Amino acid sequence: MKIGTPLAHNATKILLLGSGELGKEFAIEALRLGIEVIAVDSYEYAPAQQVAQRYYVIDMKDGKQIKNIVYREKPDFIVPEIEAIDTDALVELEEEGFVVVPSAKAVKYTMDRIGIRRLAAEELGLKTSAYRFASDIETYRKAVKEIGLPVVVKPVMSSSGKGQSIVRSEEEIDRAFYYAQENARGKGNAVIIEEFIDFDFEITLLTVRTKTQGTLFCEPIGHIQVDGDYHESWQPQPMSEVALKKAKEMAKAVTDALGGYGIFGCEFFVKGDTVWFSEVSPRPHDTGMVTMASQNMSEFEIHLRAILGLPMEIKLISPGASYCFHAKSYSSAPEYEGLEVALREPDVWVRIFGKPTTRPKRRMGVAIARGETLEEARRKAREAAKAMSVVEKLK
Repeated sequence: MKIGTPLAHNATKILLLGSGELGKEFAIEALRLGIEVIAVDSYEYAPAQQVAQRYYVIDMKDGKQIKNIVYREKPDFIVPEIEAIDTDALVELEEEGFVVVPSAKAVKYTMDRIGIRRLAAEELGLKTSAYRFASDIETYRKAVKEIGLPVVVKPVMSSSGKGQSIVRSEEEIDRAFYYAQENARGKGNAVIIEEFIDFDFEITLLTVRTKTQGTLFCEPIGHIQVDGDYHESWQPQPMSEVALKKAKEMAKAVTDALGGYGIFGCEFFVKGDTVWFSEVSPRPHDTGMVTMASQNMSEFEIHLRAILGLPMEIKLISPGASYCFHAKSYSSAPEYEGLEVALREPDVWVRIFGKPTTRPKRRMGVAIARGETLEEARRKAREAAKAMSVVEKLK
């Protein structure tokens, strides 16, 4: 393929919809190959906007605003980085000839838990937890009773654990329903009620659909979530060959059904040799930030190469780990302390995302590390993250 000159008439353009920390790393990879990046988000000075050649601030759920930017910029690729987007607009743009990564269908299905769960369980026959959908409180209460406590309740339009809770008692049932509705990230107010799986661990299997090399896989990534949001990840996650084979088969089935080219973050629950499909994201995954230390190429470079149709060979070079650090309160223009302590060991790196404001529990950065063993890598990443302080000032 040909790559033009940024800011010239022949520039190769990527329009990035969503400009968070994952988008920032992806934009950096694109800039290295001479690609012009236009970063779009709902707030100003988002991380990827700080490195892109140009940026816009719009309501990401307003399809007219998205389409106006696309018609103005005429990008070669439209790359969604977040879920909270008007996906119908992306479908229309794809029908008009624009390239949506990995595909408009993939973005639309994975934004909607109803669509992706029915695709996985009912159309593809993948093993999932028992589930029900509900849009009103009475249907919801009935669904909880049918599945039986404990259950997991989530908005059908959500990501990164927003609005998710585990219901273990009768007293928590109604609260979880309203919490899910209040924290939905898209249109509609339906919730999904899922059977609680007593798993040994959960993994992200980064799955890559390529134009010439078929489907490729990264080594499985183990991770820990707190309140549905990723806090720590490591690679490779030890698991049986039987379980890994099942996960790869499921990941290939669902990504083939979604189509397009790029990296997908496929999530699974694992107990022994039993594997349950959980979710899929059609983009680099937050737990995959560990690949910046553990692999010969990060998930961001992999995504870019897959989009451009470039060859790749993915190798694990060392056990690696990532560990996040967070804000504790609301503020603007935070400062960071502790880098000299965090980086005192070799093979440790810190990524400060550069978000302009803080709020309680907001992820502000991540420490990543390599080690001779997983235990060493996890220790180094954890200690580096704990050494970092987010100094927050009142607005």
